[in-house]
Amino acid sequence: MDFKQVVLNETDGTKLDIYNSHTDVALPGIVILPGGSYKPFKERDSERVALTFVTKSYQAFVLEYPINEKKNYQVAKKGISLAFDYIIKHANELNVNPQNIGVIGFSAGGQLAAAYSCEKGNHARFAILGYPVVNQALDEKMGIQSEDVSKLVTKETAPTFIFGARGDGLAPYVDHIQPYTKALFENDVQFELHLFASGGHGFSLGNKYTGVVNRDRTDAHFAKWFPLCLEWLKQFD
Repeated sequence: MDFKQVVLNETDGTKLDIYNSHTDVALPGIVILPGGSYKPFKERDSERVALTFVTKSYQAFVLEYPINEKKNYQVAKKGISLAFDYIIKHANELNVNPQNIGVIGFSAGGQLAAAYSCEKGNHARFAILGYPVVNQALDEKMGIQSEDVSKLVTKETAPTFIFGARGDGLAPYVDHIQPYTKALFENDVQFELHLFASGGHGFSLGNKYTGVVNRDRTDAHFAKWFPLCLEWLKQFD
């Protein structure tokens, strides 16, 4: 496996981290959008998620969208398009199937992933949303101006896998995941939802691999979202 980083936009510092496996066949791709309230990205939902997908025969990419003093929701959204455009343009050398690239986002990254999956003409074959922020309730805390992504859903929104925890106090189910899945249902968008009785916000994979860099946030039941997601993803093979 090779690792390299490319700069997608020098002005705002948008970068793409590429975890590229040498394969004889083109693999599906996954663009990972970490959370963290537009503060420095954590290993728990960036590199370790990428490496986990690599072990499941995905070409993985982590989008480093602008954070800290450069944070900007709209600029971050544009960065996703830049990432997909780059991957598709270099599909042959990256050994990735340009028709099977999806996006996964956690928390604030989940809001961005949802927004991209709703854009007209987007290239996401699927979207995975982990305990996503859906509306503007956390804008003041994060220091951004976002949008209610549940209002962006149309019949063309990408098939979506969503997971979260009933006890999530930062992005409560009734305020975030519930209205988004309602919009998906009303627009006849294919989706699968897993709301776990245990776990919580920021748990990432929920296993020991991410727990050791995530204040020991582990939960065996919550961690089942990943194998369930892999099962769901088989339909796109």
